[in-house]
Amino acid sequence: MDTILNVTGLTGGYTPRRSVLHDIDFELRAGEMVGLIGLNGAGKSTTIKHILGLMHPHQGEVKVAGVTLEEAPQQYRSSFAYVPETPLLFDELTVEEHLRLSAMAYQVPEERFQLEAARLLEQYQMTPKRKAFASHLSKGMKQKVMIMSALLASPRLYIIDEPFLGLDPLGIRSLLEQLVAVKKGGAAILMSSHILSTVETYCDRFIVIHQGRIAAQGDLDAIRKAAGLSQGGGTLEDAFYRLVAGGEQ
Repeated sequence: MDTILNVTGLTGGYTPRRSVLHDIDFELRAGEMVGLIGLNGAGKSTTIKHILGLMHPHQGEVKVAGVTLEEAPQQYRSSFAYVPETPLLFDELTVEEHLRLSAMAYQVPEERFQLEAARLLEQYQMTPKRKAFASHLSKGMKQKVMIMSALLASPRLYIIDEPFLGLDPLGIRSLLEQLVAVKKGGAAILMSSHILSTVETYCDRFIVIHQGRIAAQGDLDAIRKAAGLSQGGGTLEDAFYRLVAGGEQ
């Protein structure tokens, strides 16, 4: 399978003198969903910021679709879509205008935009709000706009940070169903979430990050083995607890 995201020897942080991340190595392949999990402050957001190009590595490199940000900035940025934990919208743009802005940024053809925008608005129960300004939306509705904008772009890589915060049950179900669909279509998905039961159900592999280092990665059996559990002996949450807290169930 094609490698969509490749993180190699990533060491980095907010200041040159102090690294938050230490020698991070992982990859995402086409057609898989990978869960990035860890405690608050473990380095998940810092890792994501390096992938987004918002931070520059002290050492190592990040490649998306085979290129680094320095080699091909436009190709790099157009290969992924990002859904942040806190929705970021323009107060004076409507829901529909945000979708159109995303379509323009990712060069989505007009005919496809019309069809996909209508479908997404219906799927996320946002059709009645299509003309509403972002400033008049609830946090959950704003999150839906971020999600719809990412899905409309149809990139090769989705980076999703705590996507379920603020979503109603129908919104969560719609998002998970859509992620399964885009994964089957060949996209790669990196999802960071504290809801480990959902991560376990939907993700193919897992990356456990602790104190800026990868404590374990692989499928559920590999995570169990790293945590000292027998094959089939415990949930992702059980293994995670052992890895980050040294606990025993």
